[in-house]
Amino acid sequence: MEAKPWRDRVRQEEELVEQLQLQVSQSAKRRAEALLEGVAELGSVAEVARALGKSWNAVDKAIKKNAPTKGHDTTE
Repeated sequence: MEAKPWRDRVRQEEELVEQLQLQVSQSAKRRAEALLEGVAELGSVAEVARALGKSWNAVDKAIKKNAPTKGHDTTE
């Protein structure tokens, strides 16, 4: 069995990277939505962070960077 030419392998890997990047982006948006639901339920980003064992800054940043709609105030 002959190996694929290197150009074909590079092209195939580039396509895979693109697919994975899209999946990561979509996952980050879903995660931000879930974090926002947590904020609505618990009342603040700080409470969500405590519940998850994460820093307030990490949760706030994830929401701000990936929230599906802009304008969410997470400073409460």
